[in-house]
Amino acid sequence: MSALHTALNGRAPLWGGWITGPTVLGPEEFARAGYDYIGFDAQHSYLDDADIATLLRQSEHLPIATAVRLPNADPAPIGRVLDAGADAVIIALIETAEQAAAAVAASRYPPAGNRSFGPLRPGLGRDLAGLESRAAVFAMIETAAALDDVAQICAVPGLAGVYVGPADLAISMGVDVADSTSHPDMLAALTRIRQAAADAGVIAAVHGGSGTVGAMLAGLDYQMITLAAESQALRRGAQAHLDEARRR
Repeated sequence: MSALHTALNGRAPLWGGWITGPTVLGPEEFARAGYDYIGFDAQHSYLDDADIATLLRQSEHLPIATAVRLPNADPAPIGRVLDAGADAVIIALIETAEQAAAAVAASRYPPAGNRSFGPLRPGLGRDLAGLESRAAVFAMIETAAALDDVAQICAVPGLAGVYVGPADLAISMGVDVADSTSHPDMLAALTRIRQAAADAGVIAAVHGGSGTVGAMLAGLDYQMITLAAESQALRRGAQAHLDEARRR
């Protein structure tokens, strides 16, 4: 069972942080603040393979689960981050059940999939069933085409869950990004995705972007909600300190 599934057995929702650049402090500070998971972004970020491998190793003993967002279902990058110890992969721009199935196959060894054996951390062990069971695969729902096929995507065997990208989903639906979690059409889409996940028995996750939006999404019964990137957290904290100093 993946670390995220184990955490969800205790409570929901799980709250997540997001890392977009090389950092020594980011994962530890998210863990100290009480976040349940951190996502390392390999799609929209300044991180390369080596950065992500280092961050995953630094996070190994922290009380926080790890996920890596990848731009597509290419088996090689999926295998690399799982071999480096990621608890989950979040695969961007999934639009069909076939693409979701390909992502799952990249996390499974033959005959169930096409993952190559090569764990990079000794602590991961060599048990194939154990390595497969700890690798949670999430399909990103972020286009109108994916929304049309969401029930079939959620039903893909082995898929841990779906992860909604509200900004890109809004763009594909002709909605302003600023209204990606408030426009009536977006709220209807978010509700539809959450229901499809519930019907299939998979996790419904979503990129929130703030605590306020996160609270609203929790009200829609999303089980995993990413609240803030490290840059947002730094900016908010820095602004608070500056405001305190200026009130002298």
